[in-house]
Amino acid sequence: MNGNEPVTKSDLLAFESRFDGKLSALESRFDGKLSGLESRFDGKLDVLEQRLLDRMGQMIRDSETRLLQAFYSFAETNNKRLAQFEATDVLLLTRVTTLESRVLEVEKRLNIPPAA
Repeated sequence: MNGNEPVTKSDLLAFESRFDGKLSALESRFDGKLSGLESRFDGKLDVLEQRLLDRMGQMIRDSETRLLQAFYSFAETNNKRLAQFEATDVLLLTRVTTLESRVLEVEKRLNIPPAA
């Protein structure tokens, strides 16, 4: 068949049968390669999924550690501040007690009855 002859129905049927045979062979080769590729991909996907889960778990643990460290630092700062307030409170109470004692001594000398 050259390019100038008209195409007949038998020519088309012959072409179709050759094409179907090659197409079937190509499909079977493709299916085999696709199945192999799918199985390899599934194995890699499982490994990737496990690695991703492990990495996420590690990131979560790291975040928890950083949060706990921040809370402990905050608690230590507050404890120091509270201790400072308590020390200041004790110091003020000591000074007030000293002043009350001195006022009492002045009242005794002047013979003034203490206020209730």
